[in-house]
Amino acid sequence: MNATLLIIVLLVGLTLLALEIVALPGGLAGICGVGLLIYGIIESFSIWGAAVGNIILITCAAIITVLLIIFLKAKTWKRYSLGEESDSVVNQVDEKNFIVGTRGTTVARLAPTGKALIDGQLVEVHAINKFIDPDRPIEIVAIEGYRIDVCEIEDKRFD
Repeated sequence: MNATLLIIVLLVGLTLLALEIVALPGGLAGICGVGLLIYGIIESFSIWGAAVGNIILITCAAIITVLLIIFLKAKTWKRYSLGEESDSVVNQVDEKNFIVGTRGTTVARLAPTGKALIDGQLVEVHAINKFIDPDRPIEIVAIEGYRIDVCEIEDKRFD
């Protein structure tokens, strides 16, 4: 194996290891990266001897350490993390306001979950039998905990 190919093997191994840390969880990229690094280091020992092999081993270990330090710093992860807070809440189902048979109108498409206006309150509902387009009449058919199941009803005013 010539020097150029050996350097490429080591660089691909380092790249796969870095990708495992940052973008490709699951282990496959990391295993392949470590395998390529081990192969490259062993080949460098066999081709150029102990002195060059040790230099390549120490260089790879130093690069891996620097990559870990860079990737594990808090500022690095801010670029990859969600910076906004979610202000959505779980439906607060009050049995006096929402009972089976109460009618309302979809605000967004239910595919199968979406928003609906029922008794003047915007709530998240779940269509039980099909997708329902916006501005269609619906009726509550079941309430299970925080989940409100609805179905579309026929209403001549909406046609």
